[in-house]
Amino acid sequence: MASSFPLVFSVTSGKGGVGKTNISVNLAYCLSKLGKRVLLLDADLGLANVDVLLGLAPSLNLFHLFHEGARLDDIIYATPYGFPILPASSGVSEMLELSTGQKLELLESMDTLEDKLDYLIVDTGAGINENVLYFNLAAQEKLIVLTPDPTSLTDAYALIKVLKYNHGVERFKVLVNMAPSPSAAREVYIKLYRACDQFLSGVSLDLLGSVPFDPAVRQAVIRQQPFCHLLPQSEASASLRQAAERITTWEAATELDGNIKFFWKKILFQEQSVA
Repeated sequence: MASSFPLVFSVTSGKGGVGKTNISVNLAYCLSKLGKRVLLLDADLGLANVDVLLGLAPSLNLFHLFHEGARLDDIIYATPYGFPILPASSGVSEMLELSTGQKLELLESMDTLEDKLDYLIVDTGAGINENVLYFNLAAQEKLIVLTPDPTSLTDAYALIKVLKYNHGVERFKVLVNMAPSPSAAREVYIKLYRACDQFLSGVSLDLLGSVPFDPAVRQAVIRQQPFCHLLPQSEASASLRQAAERITTWEAATELDGNIKFFWKKILFQEQSVA
């Protein structure tokens, strides 16, 4: 990458059950296999499961950063798959909404990682709650994951609509998961594109790719391993590798909008100016 600053992208969805976290984990794996320095941040703060998908049991997580004085370096957890994770907690109500002070604490801690990363992947929660919107705003690129399920399409549109009208976000990437065929995935993308084109003027949607419905994915989830690691010859793995290669062509961060500290602080200051 031409710049020393990492590219921050969110993996997000309008509804749960679309495989968003699995996509995040496997993109992190594939990018690391391409020689990139990757950190996966579990930003589903109250219902975290990145560690579960990887069969890991970190003793510390973001709860300890916010409530028990832990340092970021204490929380970052190495995985056997070539990339570390920043785990969150599950079933902890205090993590459902971050205060302005906690957001500042997190971004200042993240500042120490700027020279150590090529990519920060932010696995958000699903829906349109405050944390989901915050972490999407704090990312340079937003990758929307959806499936052929009509409710997934509707909820993806709702997330895009909120980010567009409430926060001025107009550029999104799209990945269709669990697609029965490439043509079916393309059809899902076209439906979302047409809805945005008709009702959300100015929104840009770029299809990153699609991942087929593949029994290998379920097998890997049960084994608690990335499917791209466990079953690299599967169709789903091939599709994710292609998506990861496309991500490496995304424009690298610049000092003006890519520096983690500056970028996240800009979001925080916008929030304070509105308050």
